[in-house]
Amino acid sequence: MIEDTLLNYIVLYTLLELYEVQWQKSDTILGMLKRMYGEYDKSAFLFLLMHPTLYFGIMFVMVSGYNEYAILLLGVKSIDIVTKMLLLKKIFIEKQVDEELQLILVTPLHKLFPYIGLLLYPPLIYMAFSVGG
Repeated sequence: MIEDTLLNYIVLYTLLELYEVQWQKSDTILGMLKRMYGEYDKSAFLFLLMHPTLYFGIMFVMVSGYNEYAILLLGVKSIDIVTKMLLLKKIFIEKQVDEELQLILVTPLHKLFPYIGLLLYPPLIYMAFSVGG
């Protein structure tokens, strides 16, 4: 049986990830980035606050005693957010988009694409508790 603490962490993370999915969700990557840029344009700090799973990751690394799976979760989440910020800068601020990137940005996404984080991160939380580090 899953420990209550582990279950609480997984449920909390899932709720935070669902929040992020809801405010970012769109039919294309460009649509997702436009929604994100709306927040980023107001304030980069606000943009970061709109990613509560990043703060969960920081807290989880400390609570887990710097477990390697918790660090991996934080690392992947950080790379995800930095990539989004770099794309926002390139597309909306510098307005430098090459042809290949344009095609990627307007390609329709599968309706489950935004939920990939729900498949990736909870297993890392589980492994941080189960396997140790």
